[in-house]
Amino acid sequence: MTYLSRIRINPLRAESRVLLANPRAMHAAVVGGIPGSPDRERLLWRLDADNPHRPYLFVLTRSKPDWTHIVEKAGWPDAEGEHAAVRDYTTLLDQIATGREFAFRLTANPVQNTQNPTRPTSAQAARIADDSEGKRRRGFRMAHRTAPAQLDWFLTRAERWGFEIPVSRTDAPAPGLAQATADSDSGAEKRAWDPNPAREIRITAHRRHSFTKNGKGPRVTFHSVTFEGRLRVTNPAAFTTRLLEGIGPAKAYGCGLLTLAPLRGQQG
Repeated sequence: MTYLSRIRINPLRAESRVLLANPRAMHAAVVGGIPGSPDRERLLWRLDADNPHRPYLFVLTRSKPDWTHIVEKAGWPDAEGEHAAVRDYTTLLDQIATGREFAFRLTANPVQNTQNPTRPTSAQAARIADDSEGKRRRGFRMAHRTAPAQLDWFLTRAERWGFEIPVSRTDAPAPGLAQATADSDSGAEKRAWDPNPAREIRITAHRRHSFTKNGKGPRVTFHSVTFEGRLRVTNPAAFTTRLLEGIGPAKAYGCGLLTLAPLRGQQG
């Protein structure tokens, strides 16, 4: 079975501040809620902090979790209300069908692979200099920094993920999408988007993360972007795979979990 959990976080507690500031610490807390060996799990999690006074942690697990340790150290253990809701995910998966529409939210790490960074870091420059002449160099994973590039990353991959983003009835086109083209993951295919219609998607948050592992060693740095909007299922099998396995890199650090909600006025 699969379970989707929602845990309330109290941002004023000392343990909470550690978890909220460090994705590696939050990942460790999430792993701590899984009975048995976490190596058998494909964990996905996301921190939603729309309300900074009451952030929510969402977690998708294959086995039924226990979030007592997070509630006791980073929540409101003695307050009223449901502190950690755990729901069977099968009910939602049973609703996936071609043409079905949902509201969605995704925090992802939009990246591209390139052989020659425009402005390489010192570490990247050293690696380029050390590479043997004529040897095929492994590409560098670079973050998309601008909203148009981030939206284009999402839209050019939606079809392979099993859904499409419908054309908006009212909104103006998202900046930069009019002439957007993007390489596929293989770098061989290019796709141009219709320059006229806007689509039902927007970026609601973006953040740069930087931390060290175990308080020492090189820093881990990545960018996360939160997308929200409306989607329409085109390939139920591919879409279900993305729901269960996540989207994009940095899944251990809170990226990749796509969550759905029914659209207003839609039954089922």
